[in-house]
Amino acid sequence: MRSVLIRIYTGLLFSHLLLWGQPSPIAFTGARVIPIAGPEIENGVVVVQNGRILSVGPANSAIPNGAQRVDLRGKVLMPGLVDSHSHIGQPEGADSSSPFQPDVRVLDSLNPRAASIKRARAGGITTVNVMPGSGHLLSGQTLYLKLRESRIIDDLLIRLSDGTIAGGIKMANGTNPRRPAPFPGTRGKAAAIVREQYIRAQEYAAKVKVANGDAAKLPPRDLRMEALGEALAGKRIVQHHTHRHDDILTVLRLADEFKLKVVLHHVSDGWMVAREVAASPQILGASVIVIDSPGGKLEAKDAALDTAGVMDRAGVLVGFHTDDGVTDSRWFLRSAALGVRTGMDRRKALEAVTIANARLLALDHRVGSLTPGKDADLIILSGDPLSVYTHIEQTWVEGRKVWDRSVAADRIFATGGPGAAAEGGLMSLDECGGFSLLGARFQ
Repeated sequence: MRSVLIRIYTGLLFSHLLLWGQPSPIAFTGARVIPIAGPEIENGVVVVQNGRILSVGPANSAIPNGAQRVDLRGKVLMPGLVDSHSHIGQPEGADSSSPFQPDVRVLDSLNPRAASIKRARAGGITTVNVMPGSGHLLSGQTLYLKLRESRIIDDLLIRLSDGTIAGGIKMANGTNPRRPAPFPGTRGKAAAIVREQYIRAQEYAAKVKVANGDAAKLPPRDLRMEALGEALAGKRIVQHHTHRHDDILTVLRLADEFKLKVVLHHVSDGWMVAREVAASPQILGASVIVIDSPGGKLEAKDAALDTAGVMDRAGVLVGFHTDDGVTDSRWFLRSAALGVRTGMDRRKALEAVTIANARLLALDHRVGSLTPGKDADLIILSGDPLSVYTHIEQTWVEGRKVWDRSVAADRIFATGGPGAAAEGGLMSLDECGGFSLLGARFQ
């Protein structure tokens, strides 16, 4: 009996994988297309194949023979959303043993079947930067993920052209990492610890360079220094939690001293120092969270709803983020809407949840706009993306539908209710040696 079940499972899995790489083109027709990379198309055609976008154009655009047509009259089609700062998947980072732990990897702690990942799909998010917390000066290596259907973490990974796993490094300053020893007790000591660790990393890198591959001359391997070395070399973007205006300027000083590529996160006081941020050659941009309710930490008391617009007009590349669960991933588009409400240009607000965030993650060559050659990540909406009345109806990743509001098992992750916290995935062996379904959908 077991061998029969294994053959059935193998056949289903093989079919699932074939469908993921389905070679037949799909043509989405009739929608109002918001490509982000160019003007909106009132009655557009978007063609995808093999997980990539083939073409984007008006109603009279050529459609390949044999293409599956998806009629989207009355709907809106736009790129999948990119969230530059999230904590979906129950990630865990550094512990209390040290304030500076660059060797810790979110990769080793993330749950790919977590319900929070499904809620993010329900919110139209297709690419996300999952980070450890901000209670440390450096809490570990972040992970850039594609929200494909997943059974194991490898199903979500984004790999760079050299095969390495895409991700940044998470740092923080201000109140969060100020704790009893061994953590810093003051802001000055916090900066001193950061400076000391990067100097150590420079010295380690110099020894490795001098050794030139000679094992007898190489220093003992140090995973902490290796990770910091990647930040020093610009291979890892520093994703930096910071709120107060003086803390933001401290990040600018350290970034300039060590030539780090830095994205500022939260920046509650960013409106106070927008010109300084814009003038820094090491700051790639700012990832802003929209908080429209009182409370929270004292250092965020001067947070303003128009911060994103102020920084954008100063010349800073601005994206929005959820910090899920601070802002639920299902309401990510609301951040762009509030940005417009407080004076941000509509086009820039939509860029702030798509291509701008893709640039902050150095993934804009793959995601963030409906552009031929890019990954076929897209969302279908019932109306204008900035309207409170609009629902996300479908989410597609690399040409495959991963969430559909019309399917009851999916809709619950948008609306809540019994089962909305359930984990899921493909088939797995249970303790008795049989197979059980964990919410799998083979389409």
